[in-house]
Amino acid sequence: MASRNGPTVQGTDGTDFNFRERVAPNHQISLINKSRLRYCIFFHYLLFFVMLIKLAPDILDRLDIFILEVEELYVPKPLWWEYTWCLSVVATFMGLTAARGNKILDMERFMIGIVIMGVVPLLYCFFYYLGDVWSYIKMDDETDIEDTEIQAWRFSIFPFLQGLPYGMLWYGFVLGALQVHGFSLYFAWNLVKAWKTRYGSKKLQ
Repeated sequence: MASRNGPTVQGTDGTDFNFRERVAPNHQISLINKSRLRYCIFFHYLLFFVMLIKLAPDILDRLDIFILEVEELYVPKPLWWEYTWCLSVVATFMGLTAARGNKILDMERFMIGIVIMGVVPLLYCFFYYLGDVWSYIKMDDETDIEDTEIQAWRFSIFPFLQGLPYGMLWYGFVLGALQVHGFSLYFAWNLVKAWKTRYGSKKLQ
């Protein structure tokens, strides 16, 4: 590296060292956050397959396919937010493409997609089952959940989950998914800031 007073590389007088020192940390920040974002997207895919398994009985019903073992699971009918959340996986492909090519605009679209198709449906789920979860938390030990209006999943193959309200199970999913989305948005925002600093106001298409 050229110094202020020492010999300089041909084509520069050495006065651009501040810019080069500023670019190097931004490049490192970009690499670190790309790696972390890919991990988040990997966990996003895992959650997507969990949701897909839950939606499988409804999908099979729509295709008029009957499988006795699946029907015996007594899976509750899905709500709109479950299918909407599945659409958030589409945004991950845009995020991976943006990370690969340092595309600021695509990364911003990825963030918007995660908020609209990922976070918003999860918040709807949180408030939709809030009443059941709150009633379950306040319920006396002597009270049988069968005697309440709390919606519970009547498991046939998972007896250790028997008696848990449906909302509590979804709250576990929501907690994990919100963490994945939150970290994804955080790392994506770090990438956008690093790229904007490195490339100025130019947005790569």
